[in-house]
Amino acid sequence: MIQTLPPPPPAIEAPAPDRSEATTGDLRVAAALTDAQVHVDSGFQGASIVLYGAVFNPTDDPADVVVVVRGPEAPVRLVKKTRNMGVWLNSRPVLFEGAPGFYMTASTRPLSDIADFGQLRRLGVGVDHLRIDAPEESRTVTRYGVRDVVVSRLGEDYLDWRRAVIRLKEAAQLYATAPEGVQFVDRGLFRAEVDLPTVAPTGKYYAEVWLFQGGEPRSVSNLTLTVEKVGLERDIYEFAHRRPWLYGLLCVVLAALTGYGASRIFSRRS
Repeated sequence: MIQTLPPPPPAIEAPAPDRSEATTGDLRVAAALTDAQVHVDSGFQGASIVLYGAVFNPTDDPADVVVVVRGPEAPVRLVKKTRNMGVWLNSRPVLFEGAPGFYMTASTRPLSDIADFGQLRRLGVGVDHLRIDAPEESRTVTRYGVRDVVVSRLGEDYLDWRRAVIRLKEAAQLYATAPEGVQFVDRGLFRAEVDLPTVAPTGKYYAEVWLFQGGEPRSVSNLTLTVEKVGLERDIYEFAHRRPWLYGLLCVVLAALTGYGASRIFSRRS
């Protein structure tokens, strides 16, 4: 029997870019990106961006750096194959709202060695602690003698569906975890690579660079990254979203003209 856990709390929203906050003395982290803008055109084959920074640690206690990059949120629609009277059919679709279109974590060590479960859950750091909203449809049941308990219509299968979302994103290289993805290149200086696949969604990305010491977050630096279409692709994208009816009509006309032209060519050859 699968134990249903409550969804993790909302992830902390990144404040203004290029701002560092220290919580204890002069212990803090500062970071920057080699490129804060990525242009997507017809020849886009992905991009690799270097995030670099420095740790200011006046103590002798070691510190860990954790990098979290979140892309724009987008709904995820899933169906599951079910066998009914010997026939495989698609189940009722499940729509998850608010799943990041891109999510990456990189750290100096595995996250479980840096902080405990509760701390990572509170910060929303790691795919296991990523908030993915369940479908809004719900029902009330009685559990453990308590009436009117609101649960998702997915019930105990919620975690299985949530894992399916993560597996699909990982297969598309949109979710990634690098336990040793942050490397110290010199005393206090570190770097990490942010690899954006070809299918990376466009929009604004938020990067959080956390500094942990003794299992506690001591400082955070927040950055923003913009992935946007350029050239003809951008013009078509904006036209399709600003005038969807006209865009659809033009697509139908173009398809009809293409079909008519093809039929004329083949009729002449015959």
